[in-house]
Amino acid sequence: MVFSNSFAPLWVIGLVVGVTVLALVFDVLVLGRRPHVPSNRETGTALGIYVSLAVLFGVYVWVAGGAQLGAEYYAGWLTEYSLSVDNLFVFLIIMAKFQVPRRYQQFALLVGIIIALVLRAIFILVGAAAIERWSWVFYIFGAFLIYTAFKLAIENLGHDKEDEEWEENALLKWVERRFPVTQSWDAGTRLRTVEAGKKVLTPMFIVILSLGMTDLLFALDSIPAIFGLTQDPFLVLMANIFALMGLRQLYFLIGNLLQRLVYLGLGLSVLLAFIGVKLVLHAVHENTLPFLNDGQPIHAVPEVPIWLSLTMIVGILAVTTVASLLKSRADAQRNLQVKEELDLDELSEVGLAIRESDGHIVDEHDHDRTVPADEVQRRLDEGPRSDDPSRTGDAG
Repeated sequence: MVFSNSFAPLWVIGLVVGVTVLALVFDVLVLGRRPHVPSNRETGTALGIYVSLAVLFGVYVWVAGGAQLGAEYYAGWLTEYSLSVDNLFVFLIIMAKFQVPRRYQQFALLVGIIIALVLRAIFILVGAAAIERWSWVFYIFGAFLIYTAFKLAIENLGHDKEDEEWEENALLKWVERRFPVTQSWDAGTRLRTVEAGKKVLTPMFIVILSLGMTDLLFALDSIPAIFGLTQDPFLVLMANIFALMGLRQLYFLIGNLLQRLVYLGLGLSVLLAFIGVKLVLHAVHENTLPFLNDGQPIHAVPEVPIWLSLTMIVGILAVTTVASLLKSRADAQRNLQVKEELDLDELSEVGLAIRESDGHIVDEHDHDRTVPADEVQRRLDEGPRSDDPSRTGDAG
């Protein structure tokens, strides 16, 4: 059995996972009957509870399994949580693309996250079984994380996240081709409804499927990353559960703050690269590949201790957050000065800015393009852009 090599007895694993599932089921039933816009107090309280539970679970691991496992859990949980925060940006885009009414967003997020949890659990079980049987899998995980880190760094250095677009995957396109889908939100949180005498899928069904599938794709990065920090499948599973359980609250609390974390992608690329190198070193240290050192482990290769991993994770996230907020604050102060001097408050809401060099009105995302007067008036008449996730009121 996959959990046979875990530090915790099976009855503890079953109890903890069972209580978590019951909590999620209760949450779904409550939200399903009462879709609403969560207040800051509501989301803050729920997030505090989830974070506290995650921390308390780490204390249990530290006491029952030892300091090594405790540190592994905290490192894994922090990594999963930071990767989840970056994923929120795509969630914002999905909500804006499908124009989800704000009162239904909490329900969509919760059900989508539950789907992601089920799929991640399957992925974790498969990954744990593969690692237990073939130690060379760590080579693949490590190489994949290093490649992902490089790709993420290039993307973040090349352009702003605001220029990224989310595209429907093959499964979503197939569903929309195969089944009739209504564009109306009159059905609320229901997944199917009747329109013109025919049964059709609702936008809520498509949104939930989009969120679940999108998070599963993110798992391709996060699951190998956490296996690089701990090989205990119970800790891997719980770190993912606690990271996703608080994701819904984070969506509403930091939807606007997310736009200020401009260096988050770069920080995560460094983090993934570090864990990737750690995985490769571990694979070499435990080598079984016949064409490398005759299939014998290379013990001369050092392994990265967990205390160093935890220190690096906390340090990278701290530096990334502080640097992002400092840059955002400096940019905001500079923009505020320009707006006050040129009375730009109204224009800034419709994606326009004043070029400081010549005073012309330009597009915020393309400062080389001067916007003609008729387009300025058109944007002012239309109001704030609905395709800009940082300005959609649905984000909290």
